[in-house]
Amino acid sequence: MDLTGSRTPDAAEWDERYAGAERVWSGDPNGALVAEAGGLPPGRALDVGCGEGADAVWLARRGWRVTALDVSQVALDRARQHGRDAGVDVAWLHAGLVEAGLPAGGFDLVSACYAVLRKTPGAVAERTLLDLVAPGGTLLVVHHDVEQMGERDSGFDPSEYALPHDVAPLLGKGWEVLVDERRPHRVSGGAGAHHVLDVVLRARRLP
Repeated sequence: MDLTGSRTPDAAEWDERYAGAERVWSGDPNGALVAEAGGLPPGRALDVGCGEGADAVWLARRGWRVTALDVSQVALDRARQHGRDAGVDVAWLHAGLVEAGLPAGGFDLVSACYAVLRKTPGAVAERTLLDLVAPGGTLLVVHHDVEQMGERDSGFDPSEYALPHDVAPLLGKGWEVLVDERRPHRVSGGAGAHHVLDVVLRARRLP
């Protein structure tokens, strides 16, 4: 889901996509999130591009205080219902990442799993991800391996979007890169199930 602003044409397109199916994603948390965040002590988490809420609900069940944002109101309505059904509290935010006005250093975990972040002059979206991570906190950026996408995937042009390999060069001396690798993508169903490889970037902001 595009996260450069809730008033862009992409927001309407995502609403239309979600409205066209009873459920778009698998309903399960992303495997990379489970693998990389499962051992972290719970704190304040931001789920960027939360979609129908599976990741946010998984984090909340593990004791995280979760803020989850998306530009699609249709997706957020489903995510909110998912949270109610699971009996967890999540702060659902209808906004793009850049425009959301979230506090710098406000989160112990910033997770962007398959978030669709358009590139902007000055790498604003990528730098916003970094700025939101608290000292000692974790940044997790996951996306499909663009080299495996080959031809444009349903109109998705990888060159227009901020991906893990765009974020990694911005991590300077104040960061420790823990994971930067390709790994198999496994999902039980839903959109994205045809992808076979992910790129996973996990970094820790030094205290």
